Amino acid sequence: MDTAFTVEQDEIRRTLRELLAKRCGPDEVKSAVRTTAGYDADLWRHLAEQIGLPGLALPAAYGGVGCGTVELALACEETGRALLPSPLFATAALAAPLIAALGTEAQRAALLPPVADGTLTATLAVPGANLSAALALTGGNAGGEWAGGSRSGGVQARRTVADERDGTWTLYGEAPQVLDGHSAGLLLVAAHTGGFARSRTLLFLVRADAPGLVRVRQTALDETRPQARIQLRDTEGELLGADDAADVPGALAEAGRTAAVVLAAEAVGAASQALERTVDHVRTREQFGRAIGSFQAVKHRLADLYVQVQAARSAAYYAAWDPATGGLALAQAVEALRTTAGEAVQLHGGTGFTWEHDAHLYFKRAASDELLFGPAHRLRERAARVAGLFGGTETEEEAVGVAERGVTA
Repeated sequence: MDTAFTVEQDEIRRTLRELLAKRCGPDEVKSAVRTTAGYDADLWRHLAEQIGLPGLALPAAYGGVGCGTVELALACEETGRALLPSPLFATAALAAPLIAALGTEAQRAALLPPVADGTLTATLAVPGANLSAALALTGGNAGGEWAGGSRSGGVQARRTVADERDGTWTLYGEAPQVLDGHSAGLLLVAAHTGGFARSRTLLFLVRADAPGLVRVRQTALDETRPQARIQLRDTEGELLGADDAADVPGALAEAGRTAAVVLAAEAVGAASQALERTVDHVRTREQFGRAIGSFQAVKHRLADLYVQVQAARSAAYYAAWDPATGGLALAQAVEALRTTAGEAVQLHGGTGFTWEHDAHLYFKRAASDELLFGPAHRLRERAARVAGLFGGTETEEEAVGVAERGVTA
């Protein structure tokens, strides 16, 4: 197997790094997250038009670049280095793969081209704090408990006899933690339908201007990954797909594998940049008449961080080639980012402990990623169960038990 990157892949990395170095420094990041959209719309437009970033992994038939997960991961490693606030992850790693997998040909033709050119942003809305469970990252998702199951709660979908002719549904409920939910032009809403007898979870397309849709941006720990509370009050939605027999859990699990790869690459990029900034600091900061980086204890700490970041990078690159290992790569990457960000705060000394210091941008990203998609030990437990390390392959009962234990914790 040839593990070297191609010239085109290296060019994607180089072009993005140079552009983001000019237009996405720490000051620009802090300014962008405080806008209404939560990101720099001009920079997003430039990334879409000049590089084709949101359509990087979409087929050329739908206006995409026609690359794959490897190229998307390399691009997201660079956006992670800069902590780029953008709808890239929610649009390209969550919504677009689901539309491509479950949508009808008419839906794909109508939605994927504007997604690819950056004029339409999208996201996935799931009830509760259950995004990692919905994507089967921390437990099996086939049982549907993460969407409310046969119980009330979450988002409920129903249709009347009159609606069956045109395929429209009515949605009612809320999703409290939706990535980029306040700014996305299209929501893919996971809703429970069928009642107790035919309990199932389906995905519905809801436009940003749909009557009855209420979106409120939430105060999030990591401002570079904004979240919103979505309320649907008898809001009309269009079923994603031709009928209600689609394998939604399977499509979500497949999207989860891609999302894990992208998140791992992002975390590796962020950890690498945090480490580089810390090394630059200890080279110039003097104490007792010498640079603090010359002390052996500091060298040992930085060496350990370097090894951890490089190991996480190797895991992320392998997962880009084999997305089935995405969960393990994500676990290793978020741990590397958490450790590196924590050490960055400490090694920057008194200034590093001030909340306004740039090191805290990486610390907040590390904490946010673990809260949203982890923690690392649950990612590893899920991977171990799928691999059969606990005796046999994971059964649905075991998967549900893992998810319920996580909710209780």
